[in-house]
Amino acid sequence: MHLHDIWFVLIAVLWTGYFFLEGFDFGIGVLTKLLARDRAERRVLINTIGPVWDGNEVWLLSAAGATFAAFPDWYATLFSGFYLPFLLVLVCLILRGVAFEYRAKRPEERWQRNWEHAIFWTSLIPALLWGVVFGNIVRGVQIDAQKEYVGSLADLLNPYALLGGVVTLALFTFHGTVFAALKTVGDIRARARRLAVVLGALTAVPVLGFLAWTQVDGGDGASLVASVVAVAALLAAVGAVGAGREGWSFVFSGVTVVALVATFFLALFPNVMPSSLNEAWNLTVTNAASTPYTLTIMTWCAGIATPVVLLYQGWTYWVFRKRIGTQHIAGA
Repeated sequence: MHLHDIWFVLIAVLWTGYFFLEGFDFGIGVLTKLLARDRAERRVLINTIGPVWDGNEVWLLSAAGATFAAFPDWYATLFSGFYLPFLLVLVCLILRGVAFEYRAKRPEERWQRNWEHAIFWTSLIPALLWGVVFGNIVRGVQIDAQKEYVGSLADLLNPYALLGGVVTLALFTFHGTVFAALKTVGDIRARARRLAVVLGALTAVPVLGFLAWTQVDGGDGASLVASVVAVAALLAAVGAVGAGREGWSFVFSGVTVVALVATFFLALFPNVMPSSLNEAWNLTVTNAASTPYTLTIMTWCAGIATPVVLLYQGWTYWVFRKRIGTQHIAGA
């Protein structure tokens, strides 16, 4: 493999890590309205991700930074063409971080309720938009011979991309529900398990439709295998959580997320951003990549820094591995 092929794989891994980890963060945010019955239960849900949510977002920064350095033409076309969706995602991530930090700064009911509304919406909107973005990347957008996006915002809101948004929103919510069942005790745990079974069954419908559409449009043997794994893992996750095996259910829901992202990138390769106007104008791992010297330096840096980041993040999850419930919330 050439270095540009290796970096395409590494960027896929970074996006996979981001969606696996931030996926259940988004799901927990959505569950503050779907699952929690009162303020104490909302605090329990928020506390399950309190020590880790900001570390999970590092994967997004790494994915964007790696794309900028390894494939500058891809980065330029993607972030300029998708400027408004990315801006909305960025605003949501900023407000969500502020909401996590400011919610408990004052005791007033209205103050805390408004920040909890913010957590819900700033979790739901990015979970939806990421599917729309990646749906458009895989499907192809209007890129001209100068590698510039010449479409409009309305062009990004096509049926395939919108279905992709429904898929990521539903899957992340299910992933978060399984995580909630894994990290809580008491009545909220039991209700999370029951809700996960329902959400998993509902999620299977758009996931199956989206993956089938992807295969018909431009899939190959590798993406077909990933699609089958995604569907099988999702069904296994539903079965496991229904049987009270939250740990295995979380593993399988994570495999579903990983397989879905793998389907995206396998269907995309060797392109990084196809043109719907002319195949000759596709951005590929070859014509969008940086120089071999740049990729070589990046490889050395990644080889040194990545193990440190993984060890630290793994240690964080180990330290905060215990379950929590309303009985652990002061004044509940």
